[in-house]
Amino acid sequence: MAFEIPQGLHPDLMALAWMVGRWEGVGNGQWPGRGDFTYGAQLDFSHNGGPYMHYVGQLFDLDDQGDAVGTMHVETGFWRPQRDASLEVVMCHPDGYAEVWFGVISGARIELTTDAVARTLTAELPYTGGHRLYGNVESDLAFTFDRATTDHELQNYLFARLQRSVPRS
Repeated sequence: MAFEIPQGLHPDLMALAWMVGRWEGVGNGQWPGRGDFTYGAQLDFSHNGGPYMHYVGQLFDLDDQGDAVGTMHVETGFWRPQRDASLEVVMCHPDGYAEVWFGVISGARIELTTDAVARTLTAELPYTGGHRLYGNVESDLAFTFDRATTDHELQNYLFARLQRSVPRS
């Protein structure tokens, strides 16, 4: 897993240093009523010297040629690693819900489970909880997201293997 530790990275973020940057690629998903689908993904992990990472995840609907034709999903939040290798994550979504995740960092593997989900009255989805795995697989970022709603038990929703985006000079 070749990467450079970002300059100014807070010591509490060292276990997540490999994630800092932009990750892009194509993933697959499945959901009742939608069936199987392919999507584009862009995940950005950044830092500002504090003991947390800022995260922005964007997923895009793709046309038959693989070009992005619309935004499928957006989330943003903060990843807060703790000294005991636990991880706290808070995220919010423009669809009307926010999440608190707890998990554990084990080398280049991260496992998260929702502790709380709050929804607005007009939230687009009756989302109730989730489970996520992230990992470094041959220098790629692999992730999977299982979710539950009031209508569906916890089940696989998204999975992808993304490549690090090289900044343009």
